[in-house]
Amino acid sequence: MYSNENFSPELSECYKIMERIRGRIGGLGLKYFIETYGCQMNEHDSEKIAGMLENCGYSKAESKQDADFILFNTCCVREHAEKRTFGNVGFIKELKQQNPRLLLAVCGCMMQQKEVAKRLYDRFPFVDLIFGTHELKNFPDMLEKLLDEQRLFRVSDSEGEVIEGLPVKRNPGFSTFVNIMYGCNNFCTYCIVPYVRGRERSRKPEDIIEEVRRVALDGYTEVTLLGQNVNSYRYGDVDFPKLLRMVHDSVSELPRIRFMTSHPKDLSDGLIEAMAELPRVCKHIHLPVQSGSDRILKLMNRRYTREKYLQLIDKLREKVPNVEITTDIIVGFPSETEEDYEATCELVKKVGYSNAYTFAYSPREGTVAAKMDEQIPEDIKKLRLNKLNAVLAETIPANNEKYIGFEGEILVEGVDRRGEPLLFGKLSNFKMVYVEGSEELIGSLVRVKVDGYRFNSLFGHIIRETEA
Repeated sequence: MYSNENFSPELSECYKIMERIRGRIGGLGLKYFIETYGCQMNEHDSEKIAGMLENCGYSKAESKQDADFILFNTCCVREHAEKRTFGNVGFIKELKQQNPRLLLAVCGCMMQQKEVAKRLYDRFPFVDLIFGTHELKNFPDMLEKLLDEQRLFRVSDSEGEVIEGLPVKRNPGFSTFVNIMYGCNNFCTYCIVPYVRGRERSRKPEDIIEEVRRVALDGYTEVTLLGQNVNSYRYGDVDFPKLLRMVHDSVSELPRIRFMTSHPKDLSDGLIEAMAELPRVCKHIHLPVQSGSDRILKLMNRRYTREKYLQLIDKLREKVPNVEITTDIIVGFPSETEEDYEATCELVKKVGYSNAYTFAYSPREGTVAAKMDEQIPEDIKKLRLNKLNAVLAETIPANNEKYIGFEGEILVEGVDRRGEPLLFGKLSNFKMVYVEGSEELIGSLVRVKVDGYRFNSLFGHIIRETEA
C-alpha cells in the first residue's frame, strides 16, 4: 500500500477503502483471476483492476479453478463477442457451487451497453457485479459491497474522467502500455467505441512522462503510447507530435517508444517528422484504411479519401527510412459493390502493407451502419474476405524480399518451439525476425542480419562480435 498527499479526495478515499479491505481479508489467501478480451485498452484496464485487487490483499491465481474472485473484461467490437461472453460466464456457475466464497464480476465495453449488461444480469443471477467502462475508479467501493453480500449493477451514462494514481499491476515482460488519452470523437458509422468509451479526454503531459519514466525504471524496454486515436491527443498547446518529442527527450533510459492507433485524417506532417527525427521512436505506424473506395469511406464517416490516404503513405515512405505500415480493412460494408471491393484490393496491392487485420463487416447495435439499407449477405462477405486475404498472401511476402541482407536490432520476445527452437523478436518497424540463440537473450535488444523470409516474417542470424 502507498499513499500520496497530492491525491484528489476521491482517490484518497479509494486508497482508504483498499486498505480497509486488506485489513478485512488479509491472511485469508484469497486469489483473483482476470480474463480479458479485445484491445490493448482493455488489457491496460485489467492491469489497473489487478493493481487494485492486489492492494486489497488478493494475489493472482493461475486458473479460474483456483480463484476466489473472477472477472471477465469484455469487448463488443469483435463478431460473436456477446455469445462468447455469455458462454464463458455460464461456465462459472459450477465453480461457484464448488466455492461458496467465489465472487464473479463482468466489466468492459460490452457492459457499457446497458441493454446487453441487463440481459446478462437477469440471465445469470450468480453474477455478483456488472460495471461499465466509466466505473473503474469505483472498483474498491464496489468490491467492499460485494464482500458485504450485495449484488451490484453499475453502468453509468457519464463519459468518465481522467483519474491519475490508480495502482497498476503490469503484466511481466519487457513491453507495456501507457494510455495517453481515453475515448473517441470520430463516430465512424460502423464503430461502437465512442458510445462505450466516451468522448476524448487527454492526460496531462507531465503525468504521461512520469508514468513512462516509472515503467522504464522498472525495467521495461518498450512502451506503447495508447489511444483510440493518438493523433488527436491535445492538452493545452501540446499535440501528439510535441508529446512524442517530450517523452523521447525526457525518458532517455527507454530504448523503444511505440504508439497506436493513428487515424489517417489526423496524421500530420509534424508526426511524420517526429518519427523520422527521433531515433528511439519505432519506425512503424498502424494506419487503418478500412476501405479503398471513396464512396464507402464517406459512408463510414472516415473523413479522408483514397487519394489523401495514398499521399500519406508516400510521405511516410519518403520521410521515414525503413518505415512499415500495417492496417485494418473491412469488407462487406452496407451497399459495398464489386467495384468498391475491387478498389480495396487494388489499394492493398498498391500500398504493400507489412500486415493487415481484415474483417467482414458485422453490425453493432446502436451504430449508424447497423440501420443502413443494402446489408451484404453473409456468403458474399465471406467470399470477399477470403479473396482479400488471398491478395495479402501475395503482397506481404513480396514486400519482404527487400529485407534479405538487412541488418537491424530486434527486441527478443520469446522462443518458438513449433519445430527447432528459434528466438523471435521485432525490428523497430514491427517486422518479426526468427533467429537461433540462447533463451537468456529474451527481453534483450540484439543485432541481427536477415537471411530470408516466410509469409509475414523474416529469419536470419545474430551478428556476432566478429561480424560486427
